[in-house]
Amino acid sequence: MSLVLALDIGGTFTDLVAFDLTNGSIHHAKSSTTPYDLAVGIRETLAKSGLPMRDAETFIHGSTVAINTAIERTGARTALVVTEGTRDVYSIGRGNRPEAYNLFFERPTPYVPRRDTHEIVERLNASGDVVTVLERDGARDLAKRLNADDIESVAVCFLHSWANPDHEVAVGEIFADLAPNVYRSLSHDILREYREYERTSTTVLNSYVGPRVSKYLSDLEGLLESFSFGGRLLIMQSNGGTMSPATAKRIPVAMMESGPVGGIIAAAEVGSRLGYPNVIAFDMGGTTAKVSLVQNSEPDIAQGYFIGGAASGHPVMLPVVDIIEVGAGGGSIAWIDQVGALKVGPRSAGGHPGPVAYGQGGTEPTVTDANVALGRVIAERFLGGEMPLDVQAARESIRQKIAEPLGISVNQAALGIIKIAIAEMSLAVRGVSVARGYDPRDFALLGFGGAGGLHAAEIARELHIPTLIVPRVPGHFSAFGMLMADLRHDYVRTYYKPLLSCDFADMSRVFDEMIVEGKALLADEGTAPEAMAVQRFLDVRYVGQEFPIQTPVSDDDLRSGDPARIRRSFDELHDRRYGHQAVNEPVEVVNLRLTVNGRRERLTFPRIESGAGEALFARNPVVLDDPEHPVECPVYDRDKLPPGSKVEGPAIIWEYASTTVLLAGDAMTVADGGEMIVTIGANA
Repeated sequence: MSLVLALDIGGTFTDLVAFDLTNGSIHHAKSSTTPYDLAVGIRETLAKSGLPMRDAETFIHGSTVAINTAIERTGARTALVVTEGTRDVYSIGRGNRPEAYNLFFERPTPYVPRRDTHEIVERLNASGDVVTVLERDGARDLAKRLNADDIESVAVCFLHSWANPDHEVAVGEIFADLAPNVYRSLSHDILREYREYERTSTTVLNSYVGPRVSKYLSDLEGLLESFSFGGRLLIMQSNGGTMSPATAKRIPVAMMESGPVGGIIAAAEVGSRLGYPNVIAFDMGGTTAKVSLVQNSEPDIAQGYFIGGAASGHPVMLPVVDIIEVGAGGGSIAWIDQVGALKVGPRSAGGHPGPVAYGQGGTEPTVTDANVALGRVIAERFLGGEMPLDVQAARESIRQKIAEPLGISVNQAALGIIKIAIAEMSLAVRGVSVARGYDPRDFALLGFGGAGGLHAAEIARELHIPTLIVPRVPGHFSAFGMLMADLRHDYVRTYYKPLLSCDFADMSRVFDEMIVEGKALLADEGTAPEAMAVQRFLDVRYVGQEFPIQTPVSDDDLRSGDPARIRRSFDELHDRRYGHQAVNEPVEVVNLRLTVNGRRERLTFPRIESGAGEALFARNPVVLDDPEHPVECPVYDRDKLPPGSKVEGPAIIWEYASTTVLLAGDAMTVADGGEMIVTIGANA
C-alpha cells in the first residue's frame, strides 16, 4: 500500500480522503470538528480511518485556523512599523463608502491599534530611490521596546518598499538580532505591489495570525509523527495550490481560505474529465454554502478579497479562488424575526452542539433538521449508521420554534426552511454567473459537500441549469480536491507604464528574477526541475480605469517587443468580460504577475465496479413539494449502482456521507468513473 492523503477541517466535520497509488482505491473517514482543539478532531479522524500512516507518501492539509484566528480576533499582539509620517495610513484605510445608504456602516477595526504603530525615519520614492536614509539607531531602539512591551509579532511596511525592499530587509535583520522571539513579517516578502493601505493590511494580517498558525503547524507535524508519518506534508493555499509547512509558517495569510478551495480544484478536474469544461461548483457543508465558477477547466482567480466581507472587511491583496459564500449550510439555524418572518442562517449550530437531530444538545432547528423531518435524510443510516439521527427531536424542535409560532404544520415549516435555504443558495449561484454576465444554462452544476446533493437538483431547476453532476465521495470532496492540487506560488511586481512606452527587455528581466525566486522556493519544497512550470501575466487597463485585467503573455510575446500582440489579447479579454472594447483608447500596464507551479503526479481513477447486492433497499415516504402528501420514493445505495445504471426521479440515493435527492422528471446515469450525471427534468 502506497498512500497520498488529504485532510480538510470544515466548520462541522473533519474529512480525510486517501488514494492508494498501487491499486487506485479510495478510502475516507469523517469525524466531528472540535473547534476547542482542532487536533482532537484530526487525531480522531486519523484513528478512525485505520490507515497505516507510515505508508503515506504525501499528506495535504487544509485548515480554517488562519481565517478563524482573524475573524475571532484571537491572534497575536502585533506591532506595525511604518515610514515616518505614515502612521495613520492603516487606521484611515480608504475613503470610499461601499454601502452608501447604510446608516449603520462601520469601518473595520484595525488589528493593530494606533498605540502599537511605530514610525522609523526612512523614505523612498515611487521609483525606489532613497529620499531619506534609514535611521538604524531608531530601528534598534524600537526593537528593544518591542521586547519590553511584550509584543508577540511585528509587521513592517515601508512606503514604496514594493519598488526597493532594502530598508525593510535592514530593519528585519535588526529585529531578528535584537528581538529574535518576535514573529516578523516584511511587506516585500508577502507581495510587491503598490496600494499602501491594502499592502499594509495584508502584512498586518500575516503577522497577526502568524504565531498561532506556526504553533498549529508545528503541533500538526508532531501529531503526524506520533502516527509514524514520515512523508511529505503540504498545506493548502487560498490560490488553489499547496506549499510546504515552512512556507506556510512564513506566509500564513496565504492559507486564509485553504479549506473551501480544494473542492473547486476537484470540480474543475472532474468536470473536464467528463467533458464539461464549464461548471458551477456548488459546495454545501454544515456551516455555509460556497459557489465558484469554472471556465475552460480553470477556476476563476481573484487578485484580492476581504476578511469579514467586502463592505467592512480587511483587504488581503493575494490571489484566491473566487468564491461566494452564504450562511446556508446544513447546520444553519432557522428562526423567526421580530415581524414574524421565517429566516435561515447565518448563525450555525456547527459541529457542536450541531443540529437537534444529532442528539448532542442542540436546541435550535436547522436545515439538516428540516431534511430529517421531511424524510429526505435516512436517519438510521447517517454517516453509514455510525451516527443515527433523532427524527422526533428534529420534528419537535421545528414544531416548537417555527410551526406553532407561525400557525402551520411541522411539514410546512420544514419545507419552508428548505425553500428559503434554496433561495439564498440560488442567489449565490446567480452571483457568480448572471451577475457577471454568464448564462448559468451554459454550465453544468457540480454539487458536493455533505448537504450538496440534497439541494442541488432544486437549485439547478430554479436557474434552468440542464445538467447536475454529483461526484464521487461528495461529502469528502474538498479533501479529495487537495489530492489534485499542485504546489503553487504567485509573485507580483508593480510596473506602471503606458504599454507603448514599456521596455520589454526590462520586463523580461523582472520576470526572470521572479522565476529564479519561484523555482528556488519550489526546489526547497522538494520539486524536481522537470516538474516546474511558469505562467506570465500583465495587469493591463485602459487609461482612466481603476481596475486592470490580468492578461496572459508568453516569453515570445515579451521577446518580440511587439505591444500590438499584447493589446489585441487585452481587448479580446475586455470584450469577453464586459461586452465591449475600446480599440482606440490608450492602455497601460500596472503590474507584472508570475505563477510558478510544481506539478504533482495526476491521480488516475479506475473504472468503478458495482458492489454485491441489490442497490434498491427501501421505499420511504418523502416530502418533496406538497407538505401534506409525501411521495413514496425508492431509496438506492449508491455504492451498488454500476456504471451505466439509470435512476429516474423522484428518488433518494444514499451513500456514506451524503444523500442525493432526485425530483420528478430528473434522470440520473452513473458514469464510468462513478459520477452521477443528472439531466434535470423538462419542467426545470
